[in-house]
Amino acid sequence: MKSNGSPHLTVAKLLIDARVSGPISELPDNCRPSNMSEVYAIHDAVAAELGPVLGWKVGAKNATAEPICAPLLEGTIYKSPARLDPQKFSMRGMESEIAFQFASDLPTRLKPYSKDEVLGAIDKAFPAIEVNETRFVNADELDVMTKLADNILNGALILGQPWSEWPSLVVADQLVEMYFDDKLLYSHKGGNNAVDIFRLIVWVANHMRKKGSGITAGQIITTGSWTGLHQAGKARKIVTNFPNIGDVTVKF
Repeated sequence: MKSNGSPHLTVAKLLIDARVSGPISELPDNCRPSNMSEVYAIHDAVAAELGPVLGWKVGAKNATAEPICAPLLEGTIYKSPARLDPQKFSMRGMESEIAFQFASDLPTRLKPYSKDEVLGAIDKAFPAIEVNETRFVNADELDVMTKLADNILNGALILGQPWSEWPSLVVADQLVEMYFDDKLLYSHKGGNNAVDIFRLIVWVANHMRKKGSGITAGQIITTGSWTGLHQAGKARKIVTNFPNIGDVTVKF
């Protein structure tokens, strides 16, 4: 990949190379993104080299905040129980999520998609674990925009068994549990900061519509953490359980 002097292409090349050669310490000062348009340009450039895009991660800080998203790239989605190479995952930030899969396309068009249209294109949901990972030596030292440019720290997404009764989901009433090496780490009812996770899916569909790519049948949308971010450290088995939905396991 040639950067041609473009800041977003320079960053994309550094991030792509880091996936092969090892983490980098920081971005050059003159290339750091300063807004979400620049972040998305970096995402697009990385995805153009490492795609196809299998879906999207999306989240929002609260019920009214503008969502943000990043592509789920080829080779990053696994079925539970999954085993990941510990040499390739150093950060191991664990988040419990619920993901959704589209059964039909939502192609680009001028008119925004309604909530009914978007949700009508979904046929199944999954309990999920997102494994957060960084292409940098120390993610804690990064500015926010650099973290977002690094695919919003997506490393892997582990999917449990499909759940067809997702239209009945009430986020505020849903219990979630996270276990490290069979010990309960976290248990909470509700907990997704976005509150209405279906709003996030509608936003992604219209974000992709405006970008000109649309949504393709089979793509996955994972809708943000219910548990916050917990680093696995030395734990070798991580389990998320959403009672009445299902569980999902990843091992290192």
